[in-house]
Amino acid sequence: MTDFILRPAAVGDLREAYAWYEKERAGLGQEFLREVRATLDRVLDQPRAYPVIHRDTRRAIVRRFPYALFYRRMDDLTVFVACYHMRRDPKGWQRRR
Repeated sequence: MTDFILRPAAVGDLREAYAWYEKERAGLGQEFLREVRATLDRVLDQPRAYPVIHRDTRRAIVRRFPYALFYRRMDDLTVFVACYHMRRDPKGWQRRR
């Protein structure tokens, strides 16, 4: 498994989504975070298995929830730039570095 970092914007995305799901139903936010973690683990296991969708950024879709993790590989480091809702402006995450 390789090292990774979550950019502050991605952490903010996760916090916002977690809070929304917890507000909808107690425990749903935890389920969301478990699915995100499972997706993150799959990415770290096989980082090149997911499609490049913009320049060098790849997308891994989170199961059960309408979110995707957007990430870039930098040598042995995986940088997660966003956890973005798939129905939002599809280019919104591209403004992130």
